[in-house]
Amino acid sequence: MLIRIHIPTQTLELIGDDGACIRRYLVSTAKNGPGEQTGSHRTPRGRHVVRAKIGAGQPIGAAFRGRRPTGEVWTPEVGAQMPERDWILTRILWLSGKEPGVNRLGDVDTMRRYIYIHGTPDTEPMGVPLSIGCVRMRNREVAELFDLVPAGTPVEILA
Repeated sequence: MLIRIHIPTQTLELIGDDGACIRRYLVSTAKNGPGEQTGSHRTPRGRHVVRAKIGAGQPIGAAFRGRRPTGEVWTPEVGAQMPERDWILTRILWLSGKEPGVNRLGDVDTMRRYIYIHGTPDTEPMGVPLSIGCVRMRNREVAELFDLVPAGTPVEILA
């Protein structure tokens, strides 16, 4: 299997071993566009891998900080209390770059930048770049993807 993220169309495709598209989702990548530099708030391009899967068994809408569940479950009311918070919800697929000098090691390291595929409030639009570097998904869709892919799944991010 392969996860392919296409920044221009704001889509994520799960590709099977036979090359066929198994699932296609609208996503939201970085508002600042593509880029690998630490501190750029951009979505890194190139070949990656799902290094870790975090959040198995958590409810839909579970909130995370530092990759740990906070005990909060996002609702519009909770969100209204913290309108500036960048919510990381439901599941986390933590990405690691595979290309030294491009998206791995030094000041372009995807994993050290904490770049994830993760859930976001369902009030946030998909198909529009709005994140600070991560790939945001609808909560039920990220939970579905999480269940379909193992750690170690290759990820291509194309611009």
